[in-house]
Amino acid sequence: MSIFRRGRGGPGRVTVREAAARTGHGDAADGGGDAVLLDVREPHEWRAGHAPRAVHVPLSSLAAGAGLPDVAQARPLVVICRSGNRSLQAADILAARGSEAVDVVGGMKGWAAAGLPVVDARGGNGVVA
Repeated sequence: MSIFRRGRGGPGRVTVREAAARTGHGDAADGGGDAVLLDVREPHEWRAGHAPRAVHVPLSSLAAGAGLPDVAQARPLVVICRSGNRSLQAADILAARGSEAVDVVGGMKGWAAAGLPVVDARGGNGVVA
């Protein structure tokens, strides 16, 4: 069983700290994580604030059949949204397509509350919209 799956059925869920460790953010910023942080919020939310090095594909695009960018192909995915609802839906879609995907409980709200980095579209300090 993959470390990214928890139990049977749908994708697993991880805390923001587990997400940070798996994607090389926060205290794990030494690049120790091999997973891609996939942000599935809408463009205006992404522009206001997202995790550095995250990859952006809105849930609406995934639901419409959009594929993943090259950087996220064939890699474990840690899926995040604002609070954890859309990321669970996206992780389900991705798992059904054969990807290893987990979603982040608490989403970007939890990420920011944990003191993890958030940047805006210009690279400055971001906010969770």
